[in-house]
Amino acid sequence: MPRKHAFVMAALCSTVIGAGAAGCGADSLDDWDPLAPMTSASGPAPISGTQKIEVGGRSVNVSCSGDPAKGKPVVMLMHGGGDGLDKLAALQKTLSEQHRVCSYDRLGAGASAKPAGPQDFSSAGEVLTGVLDRVAGDSPVVLAGHSLGGLVAARYAPGHQDRVKGLVLMDATPPTMAGDIARTIPESATGPAAEVRAQNLAVFEGQNPEQLVMPDGKVGSAGDIPVEVIQHGKPYLAAIPTYGKRLEQAWAAGQRKWLALSSASKLTTAGNSGHYIYVDQPEIAVQAISRVAAQAADQ
Repeated sequence: MPRKHAFVMAALCSTVIGAGAAGCGADSLDDWDPLAPMTSASGPAPISGTQKIEVGGRSVNVSCSGDPAKGKPVVMLMHGGGDGLDKLAALQKTLSEQHRVCSYDRLGAGASAKPAGPQDFSSAGEVLTGVLDRVAGDSPVVLAGHSLGGLVAARYAPGHQDRVKGLVLMDATPPTMAGDIARTIPESATGPAAEVRAQNLAVFEGQNPEQLVMPDGKVGSAGDIPVEVIQHGKPYLAAIPTYGKRLEQAWAAGQRKWLALSSASKLTTAGNSGHYIYVDQPEIAVQAISRVAAQAADQ
């Protein structure tokens, strides 16, 4: 396969769930180090730094920084597929100067335990709830998710409006991405495009390190919470032979679909960014998260 085509295929795998996707040529996420549960009936002290907690009998790696403040939301950063909370460390450090910020490795990712079996959005949401119970308590929460982390956050928020008071989606995987890929790249496709189709459809069926099955679905409503959707501006998907331009169009349409999450949603484009907006243009991510956190505090 030409080098350019191989790079673009890797980029699309990263777009959907990250470089750790099954069949995308990355190392498996096998190494984790379960420690004793860090819980206490009398109420544990706020987490500072990185530690393991127990959620539903599984070890979950969590990191928190910044000072808690009454009435101000806790920002929860959610990594893309194939990544872990370490990828978000620089963003978390910057945000923690003004906010209480946490991140966590989902089951099957980073230093968290592997899932006991296949996951869906409901079971992944139960883990997120357990993490938020520990790191946020009764405080309001702003979820800021990248790629697959954005998809998980967007599926979670409508059913947890009592807790989630703001949402930032950084090039989040669209709500109908599996169908978009299947329609855009036909089954008759050959070469690199056919491999992109097969690999990514397998990922959505659960062949990924998190064993997360991700069916397409309608966008739920989270009421009128502040939502900022940020999409990439560098059309790197367009380099995929024959079908790249249509994939870019489908991705952009998917970002617009997320606006249905709230009556207070807005869409912006990070013009100089590829998929990793918080790496390519971190100031855009920081400003969006800070705006949403400020609005959430006023609710």
